[in-house]
Amino acid sequence: MTTARKIFLEESEMPRQWYNLAADVKCPPFMSPAGPVPMEAWGPVFPMNLVEQEYSTQRWIDIPEGILALLMRWRPAPLHRALDLEKALGTPARIYYKNESLSPAGSHKPNTAVAQAWYNKQFGTKRLTTETGAGQWGSALSFACALVGLECKVFMVRVSFDQKPLRKLMMQTWGGTCIPSPSNETQAGRDILAKYPDTPGSLGIAISEAIEAAVSDPTGLTKYSLGSVLNHVMLHQTIIGLEAKKQLDKVGERLPDVVIGCAGGGSNFAGLSFPFVYDKIHGADIDIIPVEPSSCPTLTKAPYVYDHGDTARMTPLVAMHSLGHSFVPSPIHAGGLRYHGMAPLVSRAVEDGLMAPRSIQQLECYAAGMLFAKTEGIIPAPETTHAIAAVIQEARKATEEGKEKVILFNFSGHGLMDLVGYDKYLTGQLSDYDFPDDQIAKNHEELKGYPKP
Repeated sequence: MTTARKIFLEESEMPRQWYNLAADVKCPPFMSPAGPVPMEAWGPVFPMNLVEQEYSTQRWIDIPEGILALLMRWRPAPLHRALDLEKALGTPARIYYKNESLSPAGSHKPNTAVAQAWYNKQFGTKRLTTETGAGQWGSALSFACALVGLECKVFMVRVSFDQKPLRKLMMQTWGGTCIPSPSNETQAGRDILAKYPDTPGSLGIAISEAIEAAVSDPTGLTKYSLGSVLNHVMLHQTIIGLEAKKQLDKVGERLPDVVIGCAGGGSNFAGLSFPFVYDKIHGADIDIIPVEPSSCPTLTKAPYVYDHGDTARMTPLVAMHSLGHSFVPSPIHAGGLRYHGMAPLVSRAVEDGLMAPRSIQQLECYAAGMLFAKTEGIIPAPETTHAIAAVIQEARKATEEGKEKVILFNFSGHGLMDLVGYDKYLTGQLSDYDFPDDQIAKNHEELKGYPKP
């Protein structure tokens, strides 16, 4: 146990391997009308070195020295003890957070962006396409492509493109091109605009556009890059939790009683939690909580099904909790938590009882973010406030129970590019919203006849 505010690792103490939960949690395979999707079918979309990771069930995978050199620009990331938040809450709980806001792009996203860019460069790729919601992933991939020398095109969900113009400028500063989605650049975008000209867009639509832009390159030198959901993305993010375990051990702290992360597609949550899921599988008593918006209740309301990862149904069928590929979210300010599906590994772990998902309304989340900013000093991203709101709930529960719990959460990113959301909160322009059950049922009518995981 420590009263130090920050716990550091030396560069020499960085993890040299990623942890692959697919070795311990078994997901159903990707499916197509012809049956399970073989590895080689992904060749037009991803480089095969990443496809091999996607299909791997090897528990520990070495981090190449070239990727470690890129990560060392900001890693290892400090682990903070939230002493002032604890004091404000009057809780006996000890609260720790992994500070992923210190990366050049301000979030956890570069952990996989630099890995994917590096593997693509090794494979001979010349340019990457991707989608982004709030802009954190698009910024991170633009940054990573600049480091290794790749072109980058980002399709950004239109409502976030309008709400967060500075994210576009970040991408442009790193040499990326940012396009509001849906756009006229792809057939998928044109089809959506013809049907819904005023659509705010969605991650599913933006994914369709990014994949189309990649696979339609006749040279074959363009590949697609995804910032969340898939197994290889979860794998790269586990450096977060692996560092946190070393840091807790370094100061003599026990394993956490509670591990928390916000969850949209699953990457930052998985990055912190998967190494602790490994401990839970092997007998540790840990509550692991993915937290999502009540307006996008993928884990808490949506069934576990086979569904497409994108709106235009260009992807194979993925076994996951899904609100339906035609889901269009309300324009809440937690733009990174508005995907219709959840990572297959996170979805399967929830089905296996290893995690207990929770949804929270955005007004409670912003209030939690304000308290964190006033105590710990960092303004959290709207996405991150969902984790903080759950931390506060758990800390108050510890007070009621009189237990000295250890609570660990992922501070997935700062909110300095998201101050418009705070302005709307402070001026009373935000409201709570529950996504209706009947709309989920309507979306799932499109899945009739699909296989069941």
